[in-house]
Amino acid sequence: MKANRFVPVALFTLTSALLSPSIVKAEEVVCQSTLGAVTVDNLRVPSGKTCNLNGTTVQGNIVVESNATLNANGVRVVGGVQSENAANVKVLSASTVGGSIQIKQGKAATIKASQINGDLQFESNTSRLVAEGNTIGGSLQAFQNTGGILIKTNNINGNLQCKENVPAPTGGSNVVQGVKEDQCAAL
Repeated sequence: MKANRFVPVALFTLTSALLSPSIVKAEEVVCQSTLGAVTVDNLRVPSGKTCNLNGTTVQGNIVVESNATLNANGVRVVGGVQSENAANVKVLSASTVGGSIQIKQGKAATIKASQINGDLQFESNTSRLVAEGNTIGGSLQAFQNTGGILIKTNNINGNLQCKENVPAPTGGSNVVQGVKEDQCAAL
């Protein structure tokens, strides 16, 4: 009888192991040249390097490291785009980003003619920033940038928030479902 007590436990353990999904770690692709119409998991642009994406699909996130440059044309990113201290970030030509785009403490960035399901954030950057002709599911936020910023013809489902930018942002013709605040009240 004792042997029979262990059969249900062993059967349950075996069944659980067979039916449980395996945990697979997403692979990270390091990009320091050009990628075309391929699909990758996560993508990282290493410090000081340049990555050109043309029609690339990224199943996870893109991370742009210090002094690196990302040129993304017609890309599809399931996750977000994050950069800190980057030299330049460009997301152009009908690109789609499932999460947010965060450009922080870097230099230049141009986000143009793209769809962003989350937020578009520019914070503490020192060179020219452009947000033009985008559809943004969340908010557009520009805080403490010093290189000038153009915010023009965006459709924003959330708020348009701008504070402490020198010079103040320029642009206009933005359609905002939420509120336009502070320096962007007239944009």
